[in-house]
Amino acid sequence: MSKAVLRYVRVSPTKARLVAREVQGMNAEQAIAALEFMPNKAAGIISKVIASAVANGDYEPEEVVITSCRVDRATYLKRWRPRARGTATRILKPTSHIYVEVAEIGAEEKAPEKAPKAQKAKKPAAKKEAPAKKETPAEKAAKTAAEEAAKAAEKKGEAKKGDDLTKIKGIGKVYQQKLNDKGIYTYEDVANMSDEQIAMMEEKHKFKGDFRESVADAKNFVNKKEA
Repeated sequence: MSKAVLRYVRVSPTKARLVAREVQGMNAEQAIAALEFMPNKAAGIISKVIASAVANGDYEPEEVVITSCRVDRATYLKRWRPRARGTATRILKPTSHIYVEVAEIGAEEKAPEKAPKAQKAKKPAAKKEAPAKKETPAEKAAKTAAEEAAKAAEKKGEAKKGDDLTKIKGIGKVYQQKLNDKGIYTYEDVANMSDEQIAMMEEKHKFKGDFRESVADAKNFVNKKEA
């Protein structure tokens, strides 16, 4: 393996890289032949650097491959150009560093480089569980109350799966909701209402008509179920 370096070349690194990419990985003899027919200024310069790298290793061009052809930016040459009204404009002329490295064909097969050992992936450290906080008496009481409220809501939801009270004479959806709020969901519940409950429905909820007729109608539904 041998290399050659050419520094501070009067060519833009952007333009030189276009040529360097083309010869990367090519046989040195083929690369030099191809560069002769390229119109770019950088082609002739890179061709000479490749020939220099081959000569540095005492190789023949057909025996080696271009393993690396890199172009780095160097300094700028600063020049000035006169402009209108006695002013001047700065001109920057870029320069480049060209690096070429060649190696014998099959050199990697003869002396293969040791592949770096794959690092074992470190297992992420197990997160330590934070110790459980002790509940205060107030938190316990709040938790118990929430559980009881949830159970009550479940029971209420189950109770709502009762009979359709709107089929009873004189009871609509509004009064069915009011009866449900009082814990009355089935025909049996309406039929077994006490006189005090009936009076409350008539007075407090302003039931239109005689609520006793509705109770009697509910008893008829109960009798049909039993029959």
